[in-house]
Amino acid sequence: MTVTSPPFDVVIVGGGFAGISVAARLRRVRPQLTIAVIEPSQRHFYQPAWTLVGGGAYPIQKTCRSEEALIPSDCTWIRARCVGFEPAQQQVSLEDSNSVRYRILVVAAGLQCNWQQVEGLSETLGKNNVSSNYAYEYAPYTWECLQQYRGGQAVFTQPPAPFKCAGAPQKILYLAADHWRQAGISAELDFYNAASAMFSVPFYSQALDAIMTQYGARAHTGHNLVAVEGATKTAWFALQTPAGPARKSVKFDFLHVVPPQGPPEFIRQSALGDAAGWVSVDKHTLQHLAHENIFALGDCCSAPTSKTAAAVKNQVPVLVENLLCVLDDRPLAGRYDGYASCPLVTSRGKVMLAEFCYDGLVTPSFPLDPRVPRRVNWALKKYFLPRLYWNVILRGYSWPDLHKPRVFPERLPVVPP
Repeated sequence: MTVTSPPFDVVIVGGGFAGISVAARLRRVRPQLTIAVIEPSQRHFYQPAWTLVGGGAYPIQKTCRSEEALIPSDCTWIRARCVGFEPAQQQVSLEDSNSVRYRILVVAAGLQCNWQQVEGLSETLGKNNVSSNYAYEYAPYTWECLQQYRGGQAVFTQPPAPFKCAGAPQKILYLAADHWRQAGISAELDFYNAASAMFSVPFYSQALDAIMTQYGARAHTGHNLVAVEGATKTAWFALQTPAGPARKSVKFDFLHVVPPQGPPEFIRQSALGDAAGWVSVDKHTLQHLAHENIFALGDCCSAPTSKTAAAVKNQVPVLVENLLCVLDDRPLAGRYDGYASCPLVTSRGKVMLAEFCYDGLVTPSFPLDPRVPRRVNWALKKYFLPRLYWNVILRGYSWPDLHKPRVFPERLPVVPP
């Protein structure tokens, strides 16, 4: 086994949005630090646009760039897969049996899509009118299916939480319903949701219930997809009934699947994970609960908020500030309030911008009622947010934080989606 010597000041596991953003910001505020980024992939994806790809509103090619072009040039890119942690020795283990030493460790390894947990899904995905916007390879097939659809049963699924982007499972339903309505195609729309509500924040969930009603879509809560038979176009769901656990079969003419998701196995099996397998951190400081020189952010950490790019955007400056506090032997100064945002696409041209913090606190950036789908939010989603992602946050620049608690009338605004 080969071990790096001397150790890097900072080792970052993961070269996604969270990992590269931390590296780039550290480079700007403390350029003398030695930084290594451990990431095996050669490609970097802008995943928030895959819903738009599936709805025919965004080219898939614009969601992919070279990893090499994004990692700061004066950081060391270790093109290997992390397989474990040795916090007592301050080392990260790699798949090639090498180890990397660190003074500070940042875990930003994302999560994994567990396609195999749905029986038969891998065999039929990308054909038989079965698709998913949760993969670069299949999002274009979603749009192909929507264009070829001539009526019948359209089924959309949402797995148990947590998963990336709490609104994505229903966004594609709205885009599909809007497309078919504009084309004059009658569709039977069913949303099978493993949760008990459309959204975890009641303020927004009630508004989304109204959107579903306006599209004539049926919402089925407490239904978890467990199997797909592509040849017979049958989906199987697990649910609880008064008599106990049961399975329900549903025929479909089009099926959009959101796969079950969870922490990467090397984190789940490590000493850094909590009981559920996520990196166990203080939800405000993002510092590991047992190791003061280890931090985590993004999808892989235990902070109880939605796993979105917006959450990462606000976690990055907090983590970097606290990381530097540890290096400088100062008290931690940064605090993350749980901010996350979900631009809920309700039609081709309108978006409901859901912003919230810990405990479901409604914290919009603007004084307008966020339950109203707006065209300006569509421009924000399609044009502004990709630029913010690629050209600002990934490059280590800061961005003004405008969100704050605001109060709106309890009465639900009646606005077409």
